[in-house]
Amino acid sequence: MTPAPFRPTPLSWLAPLLAVACARPAPPPPPPPAVVVAPVEVRDVPLEREWVGQTLGSADVAVRARVAGIVLGIHFGEGLLVEKGDLLFTIDPAEQQEKTASAGSDVAVARTRLVQAEADLARIRPLAEMNAVSRRDLDAAVAERDAAAEQVAGAEAMLNVAKLQLSYTRVVAPISGLAGISNVRVGDYVSPIATSSNLVTLSDLDPIHARFFVSEAEYLELTRRFGTPTLEPDGRTPLLELVLADGSVHPQRGRVLKVDRGVDPATGALAVEAAFPNADRRLRPGLFARIRGVVETRAGALLVPQRAVQELQGRYHVFVLETGDTVALRQVSVGPRVGAQWLIEEGLAAGDRVVVEGVQKIRSGMRVAVATPAGS
Repeated sequence: MTPAPFRPTPLSWLAPLLAVACARPAPPPPPPPAVVVAPVEVRDVPLEREWVGQTLGSADVAVRARVAGIVLGIHFGEGLLVEKGDLLFTIDPAEQQEKTASAGSDVAVARTRLVQAEADLARIRPLAEMNAVSRRDLDAAVAERDAAAEQVAGAEAMLNVAKLQLSYTRVVAPISGLAGISNVRVGDYVSPIATSSNLVTLSDLDPIHARFFVSEAEYLELTRRFGTPTLEPDGRTPLLELVLADGSVHPQRGRVLKVDRGVDPATGALAVEAAFPNADRRLRPGLFARIRGVVETRAGALLVPQRAVQELQGRYHVFVLETGDTVALRQVSVGPRVGAQWLIEEGLAAGDRVVVEGVQKIRSGMRVAVATPAGS
């Protein structure tokens, strides 16, 4: 019987190929990821605090009308400097002149009465001494003289008031300062009890003040550290910087000038004013400003670049390079930011090196290759 021919199974031809594949060496492991590290910086760090505020004049005086009348003239340059005593406005003096004339007439009448009463007393007194007239007549003459004298004093007082009111028709600058735009024009009627009584506002700009608000806790901390606020250069009260809306810093530093009487119960904040020299009067009231000052100097502070710190659910971590070029994830406590760095309160020590680039490619315990930062 003839044996059946050999027929290979369908997969038998793969066996030699599999044997060859298994004989090949395994591919090498991938190289460790490259990272850039930076040493923990140790140095003394001045810690600043910043508050939002607004500028105002060291004296902002609203010049008001003190008598009623028509504005006849405006005698100052709006937006320009005026000196104390300069004439600002004239108000129609006709009514006040009439009142002054009437008061002057009353003084004349009272003085005439006084002269007559004194003459009568001078005539009756000798007669009373000779018992030629009764004691009652003498007393009446004395009373008439005293009443006439009082009338003169009252009339003269009313005349002085009328003259004072007349002087108010010439409105002069109560302080030296920068004049704002007038709230009235020639021909307007003004009155002390009307809304138009505020004629113009004058502001003393040197020094310029900045008002800002601090919390109750901040106030207590600052007073414990620096004592009672004072403008005297005692070496304790911190110098302040005034940062303007465009980011520029006013070249002259200032100090706290005054603190409000109490904390606002609605906001829990305390109003504070600082004074800054402003000899060129470049700064004007109403400017937005940030007031910045050094409140503490931290000796031997530990600093790392901000990009080395990772935040997750309110916790902060950094990758630290350990022996053997392995990295470990370490939790840290952070303090305030200092420029592009972060102050580390706990978790690091001087001499540690942290990963600043390549943190997305690594995990704790992984071996890394330390690369040279670009540009170094």
